[in-house]
Amino acid sequence: MNKDHVKLAIAPIGWTNDDMPELGGENTFQQIVSEMALAGFTGSEVGSKYPRDPTVLKPMLEIRGIEICNAWFSTFFADGERAKTIDEFINHRDFLHAMGAKVIGCSEQSKSIQCTTLGVLEEKPTFTDAQWQLTAQGYNELAALAAEKGMQVCLHHHMGTAIQTAEEIDRFMAITNENVFLLFDTGHAYYSEGSQEKMLAILKKHLPRINHVHLKDVRDEVVARVRSEKLSFLDGVRKGTFTVPGDGVIDFMPVFTLLDEAGYKGWMVVEAEQDPAIANPFEYAVKARKYIREHAGL
Repeated sequence: MNKDHVKLAIAPIGWTNDDMPELGGENTFQQIVSEMALAGFTGSEVGSKYPRDPTVLKPMLEIRGIEICNAWFSTFFADGERAKTIDEFINHRDFLHAMGAKVIGCSEQSKSIQCTTLGVLEEKPTFTDAQWQLTAQGYNELAALAAEKGMQVCLHHHMGTAIQTAEEIDRFMAITNENVFLLFDTGHAYYSEGSQEKMLAILKKHLPRINHVHLKDVRDEVVARVRSEKLSFLDGVRKGTFTVPGDGVIDFMPVFTLLDEAGYKGWMVVEAEQDPAIANPFEYAVKARKYIREHAGL
């Protein structure tokens, strides 16, 4: 892949989990960003332990050669919470803009079960036609607000939400404006659709509108257990559903090739939430960095 076009980041969720603060609660912000840099990454997304004041955060990252590339934002348009979502989005956008980020990764969390005890593969929510329209209108509005700062919005398709499957991603992309992009997540696509082939089909179909990529691997045997025991999304995470590229079932070579051939420009972010007590975050960061160096030439 072209080193001038693609930058590598890693998400802090491997060190400390925002949805389950007890996982990695002992890992400090300074340790997290130091280990990211030591492992060879130049970018990071924003975690719960990160200072939210750019004047505090920027110098601590700059000294380590790390940039902020994105930060999760939850939207609730289908639930009818447009005004609150827009108000919070503007603050979030301004923070990311001050940090130099170009994309804002959003997840439509209306009816989401990702942080509940419900079985993630059995009890996934769906939207009515009216809820789809509210979501599309909301994201078109977010895209316009992002453009005011020269930024772009992307939707993070996510397990346990109403925009998870290939069909739901297709529908979302069809009813939103061209300036609403997709955050493509290898792990969530594979987990949802159950195969390498179907995961790659999502990537191929939406390549022109993908502006941010999460590199996440999956362990098939854990997904099988999630299915058979009707486990929740977070239970699956605790048991090791996800891991770093090269440690699970996904072959990332076609992912790198497709992105490269399409002239992808932007960040690729290693994101693999695991229990840090079981999967040492620094060790896995080094493992991921080595795999990407060997397979993507970055």
